[in-house]
Order: sequence, then structure tokens, then C-alpha cells
Amino acid sequence: MGRFDGKVALVTGGARGQGRSHAATLAREGADIVVCDIAEQIDSAPYPMGTAADLAETAKQVESLNRRCLAIKADVRNLRDMQVVAERAISEFGHIDILLANAGIASNSPIAEMSDQQWQEMIDVNLTGVFHSFRAVVPHMIEHGFGRIVATASVVARMGAKNSGHYAAAKWGVIGLVKSLALEVAANGITVNAILPAGVNTDQIHNKSAYKLFRPDLENPTKEDVMPLFETGPGLLEPEDVSNAIVFLVSDDRGYLNGETLTLSAGLSASNAT
Repeated sequence: MGRFDGKVALVTGGARGQGRSHAATLAREGADIVVCDIAEQIDSAPYPMGTAADLAETAKQVESLNRRCLAIKADVRNLRDMQVVAERAISEFGHIDILLANAGIASNSPIAEMSDQQWQEMIDVNLTGVFHSFRAVVPHMIEHGFGRIVATASVVARMGAKNSGHYAAAKWGVIGLVKSLALEVAANGITVNAILPAGVNTDQIHNKSAYKLFRPDLENPTKEDVMPLFETGPGLLEPEDVSNAIVFLVSDDRGYLNGETLTLSAGLSASNAT
């Protein structure tokens, strides 16, 4: 028996990385999965994004756990795309019990040099995409009288970071959105929380642009050049670390957690008072 037997979870940004881990982890606990991803490149993202093949691989991994999986190509920047995802999920499985608004991108630039495109695409994906996911799924959860929602923010939201002001702003906005929705739907049997991870061992960190940010003293830094920075600090989280925390937030073990933020930073944010 799994903790989520009979439940249906929708995971955005599930082609790989944290989203794939979340989908597989919830499936392992008994949930059927709906996973969506843009599965194509966004211009301002300085690394190769997930593909249709990656999305299919996530579905394959879920199905290998003897759970059903509906994989859909969709862009969280487009409300109608997300409404179609919700409609197909309900048509296929009858209900949506869990929403993980996970889709996100990363890019780097000083604010004084940031292009309009970098700013807008970051806000469109990392903040408006969360709103669209909520907007598409929450009416059904209200009617259903039950829901567990977790949105992926970041430890950077509360700390700020050089060359990532647009990312920090979007993730701070996610926290405000989560808290506001939690107030609106608590009476409907729905909880809404945010997860705030530090660096996670995915392609958003392992790419040339991020390596240059971590080691500006080198012209062409490699993974081998940057890993000692993580090994001497709090270290990188694995996607499964975030998934396990999310399991707690959407399970019956969560207690009275609603409208809250759960930070996973291995002490990185210990001196941050906010």
C-alpha cells in the first residue's frame, strides 16, 4: 500500500530533473501521474532544455512502477495549454488531487545589463506559469473538495543573488502567490505550500553559463572546476531530496502546514532573518 493510492498528481516541468524525480517518487507511493513540459527551447535559457524524448522517458519511468502516466507537451506560459492539461487529466483519471507547480528556467545577468527578453521570459515561466497552473487546476479542486498543491520557489527568493535578480524576483512572487491562494482555498479542503531548495544537482546548474557564474576567474570553467565549491559548502541537493520533502507536504503527515515555505538549504540560509 502506498501513501497516495488512488490519488492523481499533476507535475509541471516534468521532462527531467526535479519534475521527473517528483513524478517517479509520487508514482512509487501509488499515485497516477499527469506530467507536462514545454519540451522545447526557450531562447533566454543558456542551456539545452528538456525534449519530447525526455518527457517520454519520464512517462516510461512512471509506467515501470506500475502506475498510469499521461504525458502532455504544454507551455505553462499559456493559460489555455494548462487548461487543456487539466481537462485531459480529469477526462483520463477523473480527478486531480495533487498539483506540483515545478516548471522553471534559470539564466544569469547583472540587473544593469539584463535584457527585456531575459526578464520577461523568467517572469512568464517562473511566476506566471505558476499562476496559470493554479488557475487551471484549482477550480476543479474546489469542486472536488480536496487538493494538495506545492509550488517550487527557491532559497534565492529570500536571500537574493548576484546576476539572478530576475530569478529571485520571480521566486519571491511565487511565495506571495502561494500564501494568498492558501488563504483563499483553506475552507475548501486544499492546502498550498512552497518548497525552497538551494542548488539542486540538475542541468540548471550543470551548464557552461552557470559554471562561468561560479568561477568568473576562469575563461572556460568545467564541472571539475566548480564542484569543489559545492563540496566545501552546503553541497548540492539531489532531486530526490526535494521530492521527499514534497511527499511530506502533500501527505497526511504534514500536520497544520498550509501557506508555508519549507526551505532545503543545508544551513545556507541559516543567517537569513526573513
